[in-house]
Amino acid sequence: MQTSIAIVGSGPTALYTLKSLVETTSPLRIVIYEQGEKAGVGMPYSAETSNRAMLANIASIEIPPLVGSYLDWLQGLPNRRLRSYGLVGEEVDARTFTPRLLLGEYFRDQLLLLADQAWHDGHQIEFRERTKVIDIDAADGRVSVRTDQGDETLFDQVVIATGHDFREPDEDTLGYFPCPWSGLINQPIGDVLVGILGTSLSAIDTVMAVALQHGAFQRCSDGTLTFLTTSRDLKITMLSRNGLLPEADFYCPIPYTPLKVLTHEQVARLADDTTSTLDQIFALFAEELALADPQYAVQIGLDTATADDFADRYFAERLAHDPFDWAHRNLEEVEDNKAAKRTVSWRYAILRMHEVFQTLVPNLSETDHDRFNKGLRRVFIDNYAAVPPESIRRLLALHEAGLLRVASTGDDYDLSISDWRTRVTTPDQSFRFDIFIDARGQKALTSADLPFPSLRAALVAAGQDVPEVDDAYQLTDLPQFAGRVAFGAIPYLMHDRPFVQGITESHEIGQAIARGLLHHAPDVSRRLRRKWA
Repeated sequence: MQTSIAIVGSGPTALYTLKSLVETTSPLRIVIYEQGEKAGVGMPYSAETSNRAMLANIASIEIPPLVGSYLDWLQGLPNRRLRSYGLVGEEVDARTFTPRLLLGEYFRDQLLLLADQAWHDGHQIEFRERTKVIDIDAADGRVSVRTDQGDETLFDQVVIATGHDFREPDEDTLGYFPCPWSGLINQPIGDVLVGILGTSLSAIDTVMAVALQHGAFQRCSDGTLTFLTTSRDLKITMLSRNGLLPEADFYCPIPYTPLKVLTHEQVARLADDTTSTLDQIFALFAEELALADPQYAVQIGLDTATADDFADRYFAERLAHDPFDWAHRNLEEVEDNKAAKRTVSWRYAILRMHEVFQTLVPNLSETDHDRFNKGLRRVFIDNYAAVPPESIRRLLALHEAGLLRVASTGDDYDLSISDWRTRVTTPDQSFRFDIFIDARGQKALTSADLPFPSLRAALVAAGQDVPEVDDAYQLTDLPQFAGRVAFGAIPYLMHDRPFVQGITESHEIGQAIARGLLHHAPDVSRRLRRKWA
């Protein structure tokens, strides 16, 4: 008898889970539920939320392969298809940033190939597209999945791999979008004042969705980029706490070079020590950073820095410059370093350490957790969320065309939303916008946000404000779901895992989920269980 597994959602986490599951020789029956038109694409990479100008902030070299690598898939495409996405075939390499829509096509193709291979290996794979799961519940030692199509199916195990979850805009406030994916792609935007809350890649995508309705980018003979527009009144303002733009993605060795101070052994010791404090961990962070780049350590006064003021030192020089002037300088530096294959040591050290901190953050006291969020967390996010250089180049072109500016809100601002206007008021100034989009990205969700009533009620009854999972993402302290429900929905994991977003995280989550499921599967051999344990 085959073990039956339902996977709810079909984005990257679902795909990497499926890949690891079907590598077993024990036949499985796997049903993949996708409420959209096509399974495998993933919300951030679909035509409903993206256009061809929106770039993924991950290069091929960083994307874990499925059936084949992203680079091999890209290089196998006809040049005509690549050109339709603004790519030149012979220039595509492992570090090329591509449009999100193209990455979605890769995931779709890989899902179909995975399913085909699985069928040949004796697994039974079924897609339930255009089907929304409306409830998940325990039922006589199994798990029931109920859909909006009126059917209810029992499974041995269920994987919850739903992705981003954004609320829809309020019809009473037509000029306000609670997120960039709440209808903005299909919304005509006139020559008006547009406000965008955020400056990260999500906010940059929002800028592109608006600006490209009013003009087009043009590459000059010297390689520079300009924006041609006939609009006279369109003005876009990006608002952020400090009024900073993200930096461009920098060249570094991949896979990561091992750290020298925060080694695996040291991290394991810290993770086991529930008395570790933020100050103790920061001391090791500072030691690692000083060892990696002594000149930078002197430049920012690292020897006297603390976990609370390091962020101020980190951002100080950028804050002293106009954001677009800094962006121009940073872009030149990044492109020179990429051409020379040169790595900025301090940036690389911080990049590698953000994963270490994610392991340790859950053990911090409430006070230290709050201190981390106010300080070092901002540094790590700024560092690892660097954007494609082409995105910075586009922002500069829009600024030169007079369409784009960046402003600071500070920590204390008021947001007033009315039927047709949004006003942002700070102690120093006030902004009025005809269209306003909150582009700060996915917010962490709680058990109360879960769209499955029975499972939601079980979590709330167990006192779990946030779903609690073990290392295999199995729900804990819910006996009726023990060994049967794996919870890999990233928005719900963000509370204790502040950097959990991204395709590489989806890969790691998928592998862990598969190991846990196969360990508990009713018909998997002891030999296979030992292999996955």
